[in-house]
Amino acid sequence: MNHLALITKTQSLIAAGDIVGAESALVELADTEGDSALMLVLEQLPPKDILAVIREYDNSRESVINLLVTPKQFAHAVVIEKQYKDLTRTHLRGMVNSIIFRDGSDPLEFLTAMGDLEGGAEALADYFEEKWSRIEAFARTGTFDAVDDDGQMLSETALLGSAYVPPRIEQDEVADQDWMELAWILRYRCPDLFIEMLLVLRAKARAFEAGLSEEEETPEDDGKVETGDTDRGKATPAALESDEESAI
Repeated sequence: MNHLALITKTQSLIAAGDIVGAESALVELADTEGDSALMLVLEQLPPKDILAVIREYDNSRESVINLLVTPKQFAHAVVIEKQYKDLTRTHLRGMVNSIIFRDGSDPLEFLTAMGDLEGGAEALADYFEEKWSRIEAFARTGTFDAVDDDGQMLSETALLGSAYVPPRIEQDEVADQDWMELAWILRYRCPDLFIEMLLVLRAKARAFEAGLSEEEETPEDDGKVETGDTDRGKATPAALESDEESAI
């Protein structure tokens, strides 16, 4: 198969909103020419197109694209995911869990790649947004039980001082391939990124308490569209149709 023709076809399908068709074309390449051929094509696709496919996580089946995307490709895709106006973060959490915790992978490689990019900590803060109080408890007490916490947040200086304390719970106690395990890996294997992410979470919480919406926090036109228009087979955000990732 002509890889350039496939890339053009895939991008055209994504631009037309046919995410299912784009994924099928990529899967067909892997079936006929092998995983290495698919990896070569993925290397030539821009992050916005990889994102359009991998964010449509379906836990009822295994996606060969999600299995083969590299940490660098994943990181570039995840930092622009915010341009989809998914206030529930459902797509983000599904995408992160399915790729970071895929069989045979090292989650730290993906987290390191995210930490190396501007916007990586913000993407992680979006991922943990609904669990903010329990992440704060984890930062302070080493457990996720907010009942054991006195509600006082550690200062940034205290956070830095506690970055390398021994864990109170072991990873296998929270090995859920979900937010608890990811938080554990962040705190004990990538503490600088954990602290950066937590500071972003706190800023988001302050904005929420002040009654600010995401649009009021960022009043400029960011090209976001409603998630309902970006579900499988419908559309991708206009901002992602341009070469936004070139600035990343």
